[in-house]
Amino acid sequence: MSRSIYPYAVLSGPVEVEITRVRIDARPLDYTKIAASQRTVALDDAGRDDWREAVLDVRAVLPEEEIAYGPWSELVCAAVLEESTTNTRTVQRLTKDRGSGAWQGSVRLRRSRHRSRATLGVRVVAAVDGVRGRMIGRSDTDWVLDLQSRIPVRAKEIRIVETDFRDGPYAWLRSLKEAPWFVDTSGDMPTVYLNQAVEGLTALLRGTSAVEKATAALVNAQIVGDVWETMFHAAVSDIESDEVGRPQMPTGWRESVLETMLSDVLPGLSPTDAIVELRARREEGYGWTELQSRIQYAAALRAQLPRQLATTLRLTARSSQGEDR
Repeated sequence: MSRSIYPYAVLSGPVEVEITRVRIDARPLDYTKIAASQRTVALDDAGRDDWREAVLDVRAVLPEEEIAYGPWSELVCAAVLEESTTNTRTVQRLTKDRGSGAWQGSVRLRRSRHRSRATLGVRVVAAVDGVRGRMIGRSDTDWVLDLQSRIPVRAKEIRIVETDFRDGPYAWLRSLKEAPWFVDTSGDMPTVYLNQAVEGLTALLRGTSAVEKATAALVNAQIVGDVWETMFHAAVSDIESDEVGRPQMPTGWRESVLETMLSDVLPGLSPTDAIVELRARREEGYGWTELQSRIQYAAALRAQLPRQLATTLRLTARSSQGEDR
């Protein structure tokens, strides 16, 4: 359990969680929709669009030797199913199998309470130093339960939508009609809207000559940089606190974005310390302007903006020299 620093003893060994079987309305889900290697289950099952409930059999393995000799009592192992988009959280206590030593149980996912992607992990709670209900361990990698996918793929690409901001189907974009693009991070995955009303933009991004391709790569790098920067701010705004006020790493793509950029935004700090520092600066209002420059720098690096700029300048110079001859 490395995401937070706790002022009491916690487990150092791994807490492993596995989904061994999934049933949808009492019928077994095809095994091809459960990818153990990616910790992902695809719940959008063709022909069963009206399903109501999925039951997931969960098996957890704890560092039992460490538990046996540690300063813990009243230990509880629970599976936690949650989705940030719908603010839904379901907790199911697991029971220990005397034969295998594993902790087992079933978690019910009611479709009406979820929308897109939920996660399922394990939390271990015990009494420590006379205080009950302290979390002493959690699964390092939670499972993803994708209600909108028929293929169990954990990672998703950023969605790109080309549309006319002025007269297109998205009325809320009309107030942004002069913007060449807009990054939306309000959903479960970021979406980039490209404005077809900006003459030549989409054609530029599909350029064919060397100079056109280099220019397209430069514009694309600028868009990607904006995406990284916007996603970082969205992830920071989604940092929440636990029951005693400690900042916690968000889940899903927000976690990936923070873990990728924090080393450049706050160099020298561990992810745990960086999260604490981000939360403090955001709430107390100090040093955020300075931090913004670091965020832009980190986003530009991820978008390979310096390399694309150098390539475009070089090709443009060669083209100009050719015209002068």
